[in-house]
Amino acid sequence: MQDLARVRRPGLGADLAGGTAAIAETGISEVAMTVFGDPDVVPLWFGEGDLVTPEFVREAAMAGLRAGETFYTWQRGIPELRAALSTYTNRVYGIDCPDNRITVSGSGMQAILLTCQLLLDPGDNIVIVSPIWPNITSAVKLVRGEPRYVSMTRGEGGDWSLDLDRLFAAVDARTRAIFVNSPGNPTGWTMSREQQVALLDFARKRGIWIMADEVYARLIYSRPVAPSFLELAGPEDPVIVLNSFSKPWAMTGWRLGWITHPAALGDHFAKLVQINTSGSPAFLQRGAIAALEKGDAFLQQMVDRCRAGGELVFQRLSGMKRVKVSRPEAAFYSFFSVDGVQDTMGFCKTLAKEYKVGLAPGEAFGPGGAGNIRLCFAAGADRLSKGLDRIETALKAL
Repeated sequence: MQDLARVRRPGLGADLAGGTAAIAETGISEVAMTVFGDPDVVPLWFGEGDLVTPEFVREAAMAGLRAGETFYTWQRGIPELRAALSTYTNRVYGIDCPDNRITVSGSGMQAILLTCQLLLDPGDNIVIVSPIWPNITSAVKLVRGEPRYVSMTRGEGGDWSLDLDRLFAAVDARTRAIFVNSPGNPTGWTMSREQQVALLDFARKRGIWIMADEVYARLIYSRPVAPSFLELAGPEDPVIVLNSFSKPWAMTGWRLGWITHPAALGDHFAKLVQINTSGSPAFLQRGAIAALEKGDAFLQQMVDRCRAGGELVFQRLSGMKRVKVSRPEAAFYSFFSVDGVQDTMGFCKTLAKEYKVGLAPGEAFGPGGAGNIRLCFAAGADRLSKGLDRIETALKAL
């Protein structure tokens, strides 16, 4: 009741500091909302493409809806989906992962928030490898934790690298977890197996968690799947792997993800799901099962489409004066810079309003992101070419 009284008092902005009041609107949204809904804008700012969810996934969900699966359901996911995720993990990574280690979440975003709710007390911190997608920062702040960043560095060739010594040095007595997104958004950086081994060994010794965001694990262009902590960690190791149906199977609007964790955390995640959502709709989970069981061909289509999109963007941007860009190796983003452009927020707003192309400013992605611009290339050649034409026009004019 004391907290409620504080919310009701005048001047609640100060009272809420450290919670929602401490969370700024993301830079991506700040740009997008200036022209959102304008049909003339080529939208390359958000992390989604222009393909509709495949029909076999939609049909499976509709079958569940027609069957009347509209009631409350299992908080950690319907048994059939958790079993399908167990089989999928075994098939992709060659490990035994029973369904008692799996919890279905209402999106990859919620998987992050649930894990922060589980691990953090006020004043605790999570060490975050950056540049990074901004929602992990917001989730940590929402539970009154401290995001603590370790920036990667970019070499002359454009490749990103992580200094593990700097990462380990950022850990202190209040650190509960290290957050690693690999393959990474916005950089496309992928953590090597050697660094994963070293990080897992460090986490075991220090008694801290690894939060591994592996949402883009299947969207890699040199191998079938990116190196995963699932291949290294034992069933009781301090590793929580966060995943989503959104990217591989074009299901961004479905808001379904999953968490792979030690079995002992299952009941804890069930409580958190109950408090947050009471579980994801059962009929939507039927579609997720279809994606796992029948979606390999579509997934390959997505990989091929993104590889072609990434190459198109690389070739076009590298031919533009003042642009520094590297060829992407994973995920579906180009993170490039323009000589003379430091205020990428202002630059992206100008592109959106005057040149009708939507990009994301590097400032949105935390330390190490400033001075860069993110372009999502998970779209067809026509959309990408149209957007690139407008970028080129803007660069010549500005």
